[in-house]
Amino acid sequence: MPREPSARRRDEGSGTVLVVGAIGVLVVLLAGGLTLVSAAHASTRARTAADLGALAGAMQLVRPDGADPCVSAAAVVRANGGTLLECRATGQVLDVRASVPAGWPGLGAATARSRAGPQVGEGPALDRPAVAGSPG
Repeated sequence: MPREPSARRRDEGSGTVLVVGAIGVLVVLLAGGLTLVSAAHASTRARTAADLGALAGAMQLVRPDGADPCVSAAAVVRANGGTLLECRATGQVLDVRASVPAGWPGLGAATARSRAGPQVGEGPALDRPAVAGSPG
């Protein structure tokens, strides 16, 4: 008469399967988390590169030496690890679009836009009227 396997014998190895499954879930969650962090970091770097590039280019718009604002913007964007995608000067306002590659494979590049110059409807900063109650 064949012996019936005991309950203890049937459960052997089930702990190993559970541990391997738990490790697999942790690896998938870790990879997803690293992907999100890499995307957020690339986005922040793209915004920084675009902002600084727009500011550097806008400085050229208000200086009398006549240097090309887009050349300055491109140099600053490049120094911040990015690529200048678009640069357009309209009056004293400079619009810049930059991209920065993500550090995680397969994510592509993060892009950002920035604008620098006086507020719409205002002239140069030196021509603004003094605020009531302020010195000068």
